[in-house]
Amino acid sequence: MISTTAPRIRTEVRVMFFDTDCGGVVHNIAYLRFIEVARTLLAEQLGLGLAQMAKDKKYPVVVRTEIDYRRAAKLGDRLVVEGWLDQLERVRFWCAFRIVRPDDDALIAECRQMLAIIEMPAAKLLRLPEDWEKYREPTINTPSHAVADSGRH
Repeated sequence: MISTTAPRIRTEVRVMFFDTDCGGVVHNIAYLRFIEVARTLLAEQLGLGLAQMAKDKKYPVVVRTEIDYRRAAKLGDRLVVEGWLDQLERVRFWCAFRIVRPDDDALIAECRQMLAIIEMPAAKLLRLPEDWEKYREPTINTPSHAVADSGRH
């Protein structure tokens, strides 16, 4: 579980001609570009700014993308993309995103991406930074027997 203090971002994008097909509807791949902008801003809040990544040669790499397209966006639409740190593992982390059209509050797309941090040029998989532990929700230490006994009367 991620704490409420974990980084969140919100950015706006405008649907341009090159984002659409001949009918003025956004291409499915364009949504991933919108998400990439949001993911880059979120990475900065996590201490992975572009200049720092280039200096350290440590980069977040997308390992998996799950996306649900809910409604079509169209040429000229103004969209809001929200992103947040969703889950932490030992060497992977998940970010989640929502794309909304504020003019009618339409949910356009929802996305989750699994990432890992890679050190280049060796392509070495790294553990997540220790200071990211502050984003984990504190767990309540409950004795295991208390959980097992909770259903008994």
